Amino acid sequence: MANPEHLHILRQGVGIWNAWRDTQVDIEPDLMECDLTGMDLSGAQLWRTNLERATLVDVNFWQANLGRANLHNAVFSGRARLSGSILREVRLTGSDLSGVFLEGMDLTAADLSESCLRGSDLSKTTLLFAHLRRTCLRDAHMNSADLREADLRGADLRGASLQRVNLIKTKLAGANLTGCRVYGISAWDLELTGSSQSNLIITPAGQPEITVDNLEVAQFIYLLLNNEKIRSVIDTIGEKGVLILGRFTEERKMVLDKIRNKLRELGFVPMMFDFAKPTQRDFTETVKTLAGLSRFIIADITNPRSSPLELQATMPDYMIPFVPIIQEKEQPFAMFRDLKQKYGDWVLDVLKYDTAENLLNGFENAVVRPALEKGQQLLLKKAKAIQARHIRDYL
Repeated sequence: MANPEHLHILRQGVGIWNAWRDTQVDIEPDLMECDLTGMDLSGAQLWRTNLERATLVDVNFWQANLGRANLHNAVFSGRARLSGSILREVRLTGSDLSGVFLEGMDLTAADLSESCLRGSDLSKTTLLFAHLRRTCLRDAHMNSADLREADLRGADLRGASLQRVNLIKTKLAGANLTGCRVYGISAWDLELTGSSQSNLIITPAGQPEITVDNLEVAQFIYLLLNNEKIRSVIDTIGEKGVLILGRFTEERKMVLDKIRNKLRELGFVPMMFDFAKPTQRDFTETVKTLAGLSRFIIADITNPRSSPLELQATMPDYMIPFVPIIQEKEQPFAMFRDLKQKYGDWVLDVLKYDTAENLLNGFENAVVRPALEKGQQLLLKKAKAIQARHIRDYL
């Protein structure tokens, strides 16, 4: 139950309440279960106040400071006015905020877990690091909200408008996003395990609806549809991308940099990957991704370390021209012989070079032209019809 003294001071008006708070900075007011229906609390200093299970129907909180206040299971209504108030780190767990107007609010690190905000307006609201686990956000308007690193695991977002929402590192595992409007979202490093993502609308309101079933794909597809430069970049990478593999020691990097510059001169888009980094799953996957985007691959296998593992992971999966180069007097690593025997259809003979200058002078004839010719051969091979035999030929 509420502290009668604290409730009495509040009912005398915001001015008296704030003056009391200024002199009693260590007190955490207790207004638990009190009925504040219809009160004008605009500008009230309610930070660290216990409003658990309080009745706050039609209360005006305009520019009130509710930072770190406890509003667990508080009862609001659609006419409760919270806009303009400070709600950083506020505890609103289990509260009914259905239809409440919260546009532009700062709810950084607020705890709204298991609350109901169905149909509420959270447009332009800052929910950075906010806790929204198992929160009902059905049909909520959250356009341009900041949900970076917010926790929405298990939240119900069906039919919510998430246009232009910032979803960087947002936790959405187990959330239901069915039918959300996601035009213009920024979605990076999301946690989406077990989430429902069907019928996501990637077009803005008022335009014919295009739907997809994956939040991160939605962002990509929208860019493809609306940005000619993105489409051009993808086409360019497929036609001009060249992956360069090697070690980034001082001596080897000098050679790789010169190869990169030469490729640029010839109109290609060089992509370099540093084998000096530790061999981890993420690095292997990165190499495989870049390989799949490449016209051909150049690998300097001079004095390799982790490169044998990376090449073993790449060569079997992609029929892409592979140009191994090595400084003279060096020998390929032992595993390379096996790789060459197995995948020789797209792995060119090892090209030895004495100096970087001579390599560049003969680069177009010794590296680029053979790689492009090999690529053409591979295309013809892929297009060739499967040969068949008939049993009658053996009767």
